[in-house]
Amino acid sequence: MARKKQVERSHHSDNVKAYIEHAGEVVDQKITSTLEKNYMPYAMSVIVSRAIPEIDGFKPSHRKLLYTMYKMGLLTGARTKSANVVGSTMKLNPHGDMAIYETMVRLARGNEALLHPYVDSKGNFGKAYSRDMAFAASRYTEVKLDPICQELFRDIDKDTVDFVDNYDNKLKEPTLLPVTFPSVLVNANTGIAVGMASSICPFNLEEVCTTTIELIKNPNHELALTLMAPDFPGGGQLIYNPAEMDKIYRTGRGSFKVRARWHYDKSCNCIEITEIPPTTTTEAIIDKVVDMIKSNKIREISDMRDETDLSGLKLAVDLKRGSDPDAVMQKLYRFTPLEDSFSCNFNVLIGGTPRVMGVRELLEEWIAFRRQCVKRRVYFDLNKKKDKLHLLEGLKKILLDIDKAIRIIRETESEEEVVPNLMIAFGIDEIQAEYVAEIKLRHINKEYILKRTDEVGQLQGEIDEMEAILADPKKINRIIISELKNVIKNYSQPRKTLLLMQEEIKPFTEEVIIDNYPVNLFFTKEAYFKKITPQSFRMSSDQYLKEGDSVIQHVEGSNTDHLLFFSDQGQVYKSRACEFEDTKASVLGEFVPVKLGMDEGENAVYMAVTSDYRGYMLFFFENGKVAKVNLNAYETKTNRRKLMKAYSTKEKLSAVLCIPEDTQVMITASNGRVLLLHTGMIQPKPTKDNQGIQVMKLTKGSVVTSAALYEQGSLEEEHHYLAKTLPSRGDFLKENLIGQTGADQ
Repeated sequence: MARKKQVERSHHSDNVKAYIEHAGEVVDQKITSTLEKNYMPYAMSVIVSRAIPEIDGFKPSHRKLLYTMYKMGLLTGARTKSANVVGSTMKLNPHGDMAIYETMVRLARGNEALLHPYVDSKGNFGKAYSRDMAFAASRYTEVKLDPICQELFRDIDKDTVDFVDNYDNKLKEPTLLPVTFPSVLVNANTGIAVGMASSICPFNLEEVCTTTIELIKNPNHELALTLMAPDFPGGGQLIYNPAEMDKIYRTGRGSFKVRARWHYDKSCNCIEITEIPPTTTTEAIIDKVVDMIKSNKIREISDMRDETDLSGLKLAVDLKRGSDPDAVMQKLYRFTPLEDSFSCNFNVLIGGTPRVMGVRELLEEWIAFRRQCVKRRVYFDLNKKKDKLHLLEGLKKILLDIDKAIRIIRETESEEEVVPNLMIAFGIDEIQAEYVAEIKLRHINKEYILKRTDEVGQLQGEIDEMEAILADPKKINRIIISELKNVIKNYSQPRKTLLLMQEEIKPFTEEVIIDNYPVNLFFTKEAYFKKITPQSFRMSSDQYLKEGDSVIQHVEGSNTDHLLFFSDQGQVYKSRACEFEDTKASVLGEFVPVKLGMDEGENAVYMAVTSDYRGYMLFFFENGKVAKVNLNAYETKTNRRKLMKAYSTKEKLSAVLCIPEDTQVMITASNGRVLLLHTGMIQPKPTKDNQGIQVMKLTKGSVVTSAALYEQGSLEEEHHYLAKTLPSRGDFLKENLIGQTGADQ
């Protein structure tokens, strides 16, 4: 052996010399060879020993920390300073105190990152939903194990799992924890390794345990019946898509959306957000909302602040007067992290090999792991019982002659010969003889020995039961089911994340943000349109028009107003003022038929301007009929640009008016008669293309030539022209009375 070590040291020395001799030389080497020798060991170390969780639901850093706390007696004892735990954990995990402490912070109840925290904490541990809320130093905080950790370490000292040496071979640590419930699915776990990652979403403890029980009873159990959907510690609303959830359950990959929960406080016109998705933070949300406000993408919010306190998370959004909170939240869901996707990648180490598994396969692997733990525990107890039975059987043999045993011990000259002499005298083995020889003097009486030997029957019954358990998988299943039911009884809690069915989600329709400012709208006889700001109009009001053209409509409105251009073919084309460029009076303007894509030969004859579609459209026909239509009949939810049958084309159109409310209009006929009509005398028709009612009686050969809004006092003796009943003739203007009376008669 000495010669062998000497040869090895010689070879090592030669290798060192060779490296020194060739130091600084550039050697050609294949990149694949470099990756295999240098990079692959590192990559595998990160995958196996750091980033990917195992079937017990823990990464090595988690397991080392929790096991250290267990050995420190923190499962039942009082809290201790976090710094003490961090220092002790470094005996198993020598990666620096801050790395260990950050691991502890995430496992702590105060951080609120887990559905069922493993560390009962006291002090400031930050918050999982806050980016800037830093945790206090380890010397200030205190920790102990949470009661649920009893289920992590139950029977760990009964050879239920394998133990290995720590990094310096001075301590032992478990390779896995014998968890009594599928913790791998109960608490979220994410990790990024080299070339792969893992992202496991949390599920409700009771749902997971119930699903596992049903799978043990029936391997073909439908998971969706008992495992509804993921459940996050921060709550929120999960948008449930059955097809996508089924894909995650089958393959372990997929994504779903989680949105914040909120309520509206009417007293202060404020939206209060109390739960947010697990993938974001309050600071990220506020930053995004501020950016939207600065870029004028959202105008309904006057202020936003973080009102989180000891009672929990709360983001307050102050709304401007008249804002719709539902519409604001729909916009925030669309453009901010208040609605975010959670991507699933159920990558777990099974036997040291990373595997992406669906929920069913993952639970089946856990059941197989737990069966092995239960078998090992029963086998450990069985061996203990057998060893005790063996000792008691030896004790039973000396019951026949206690005095003989005492005499042998007393008369044996040397201590080394006591055990061999008892073995020979009573026909027992060395272990039994050693047990007998070690009995205290006070226990060498018949009563004590009879009590001990009476246990033989009881032990034999227990041994038979344990052997039956090991031989019958159904009995092992019953033990696992019993433990799972006990976990449900002691640690279950209601779901925190609500389910929102995907079909209940209203599709978001993005509205273009439009600057609203006053404008002057001009429409000409030749169908040209101009939009001029008041400032520009004040600087120059002289309109540049096409030869022979004239302005027939001038409306003072706003940039967000809706424009309805009625054509000479009974159609209406809808637009908005903002869709036209601001221009000047010195510009010809835009030709409406071309701008709106009217049919060939079609021309615009009238422009109606509205912001809320309140009021009426009046259509005056040459035959004296007038059609009254509610303006909201032209309002469409689908934003159609062209509406057919906007008015009746059976009679030739004389004039069109848009009025916000009933008023007086003046109708003029070709024979010179004038009729003052109050539009309240006409009832609006349900259809747009109706012919209306006869309003003005006309003589043969005369037609209605025009209609306009009447300004009070424009005519002398107005009562002569007023329509008292319909239809009505009206009257001639005073200057036309002479010479017209006979013609009319």
